[in-house]
Amino acid sequence: MDQSKIGKFIAECRKQKNLTQMQLSEKLGITDKAVSKWERGIAMPDTSIMLELCEILGISVNELLSGEKINMENNDQKNEQLLLDMAKEIEKKNKTIWSSMWAIMIVSMTALFAGILIAAFLIPEGVWQFVAILGVVVAFLIPCFYALKLEISVGAYKCKNCGHKIVPTYSEALWAMHRGTTRYLKCPNCHKRSWCKKELKK
Repeated sequence: MDQSKIGKFIAECRKQKNLTQMQLSEKLGITDKAVSKWERGIAMPDTSIMLELCEILGISVNELLSGEKINMENNDQKNEQLLLDMAKEIEKKNKTIWSSMWAIMIVSMTALFAGILIAAFLIPEGVWQFVAILGVVVAFLIPCFYALKLEISVGAYKCKNCGHKIVPTYSEALWAMHRGTTRYLKCPNCHKRSWCKKELKK
């Protein structure tokens, strides 16, 4: 989806309805700054107000997301293109989240080893050395829990037995044995446990 094109289309439709940004924002119960961001292509309307926005502007959701008026003849083609664009955008976001997860893990592991080495060699043996090492381990675990949350938020785990796509809860993923991003999970489809490999597409 082209946010800049959608923004210009919103501005054009708003002006055709003789509405100011302030008037449109008041009808939607939001700030005029939000409308300004849409029209400048900086942000997209929230899905919770999208239908109301389309009703006010006299357009369909398809037209809004396409950033142009759609003839009925081209409607099916536009629908297909819109679905493809949305799928590509979701895939792109998933890859970004996946990269962020790995970046967090690498930085955390590096910091853990560096912290333990510093505590072991620079702090004299005793209570303070133990406290320092414990602090480093706790500081390492916090981003690890966040990285796991990122991991389960994208894609799904594929069951080795039946190929079913599994989206576990946070606690299921946390307590499952794992090798990297492959986890030992119970499939809700075949009810068997297996090493399920992570796939970015659900």
